[in-house]
Amino acid sequence: MKPTAPSSIVTGILLAVAATIIWSGNFIISRAINKEIAPVALSFYRWSTAVLLLLPFAWKHLKPAWQIVKQNKVYFFWTSLTGISLFNTFVYIAGHSSSAINMALIGTTSSPIMSVLLAHYFLKEQIGVRRIIGMLLCISGILFLLSKGSFHNLLHLQFTKGDVWILLAAFSFACYNIFARKRPAQISATGFLFFAFLIGTVILLPAYIIESFYTEPVQWSFKTAGAVLYLGLGTSVIAFLFWNRSIKELGAGRAALFGNLIPVFSSVEAVFILNEHITIIHIIAFLLIVSGLFIDNLQLFFTKK
Repeated sequence: MKPTAPSSIVTGILLAVAATIIWSGNFIISRAINKEIAPVALSFYRWSTAVLLLLPFAWKHLKPAWQIVKQNKVYFFWTSLTGISLFNTFVYIAGHSSSAINMALIGTTSSPIMSVLLAHYFLKEQIGVRRIIGMLLCISGILFLLSKGSFHNLLHLQFTKGDVWILLAAFSFACYNIFARKRPAQISATGFLFFAFLIGTVILLPAYIIESFYTEPVQWSFKTAGAVLYLGLGTSVIAFLFWNRSIKELGAGRAALFGNLIPVFSSVEAVFILNEHITIIHIIAFLLIVSGLFIDNLQLFFTKK
């Protein structure tokens, strides 16, 4: 009798879940060490670590990838700026004034909406009725969270600093998604990641130097070093390698669904690690957002790899 869940599918699911668990820790760390290390420094050390750790995996891809990078300098600049330099730096800035739960819910749900709108405008991708309904539910969930469930607050909605930064982060990642779709076909996934990481780190260097004149020196400790290692090794190398393998086993559409687990894991981690509190407002917002994501991706449950 043929098994209903082939080992490749089980492997893909386990790797996708593992990647989302690792990525969810990004929001936790942005809150946990915001007093020990400045946001640009954290981003710079994260990507510097990632470049060094990814180098052994990317070594054989470097020469052919470098030729493609030279031919597409402008493309790689904007891709690295939005997806590497700006996205996570904005997340770490938001971590100084926004809770990990809010960052996870707002950041991971508003970015796909922005990606859809940008793809429609720049790539002429069509937006169907099901996608519009899904987006409206997600937007409703985000507004419900930002307004704290109050219609009065909604009419007089004011963004906190953290909310603005996490929305900027989401916009940066949405731009990155558009650029990533135009990735030159000749470059390998590993080569693409390595040079995106490297160029993004180089772009961060001037901001890191300037920031160092206006902020306290990094308070290095096992906690700080462990956080940087987690970000550089875990969220930047291991999670991406896991995710790429899960896409190979499940297909891009099915794998994308698991990205919706990030705010779930982040919220649970925030409660146990940061002692944050989940309120009924978070739960209702989460249910609205998940409903929107489910409706938007409904066809993927019935699509073969």
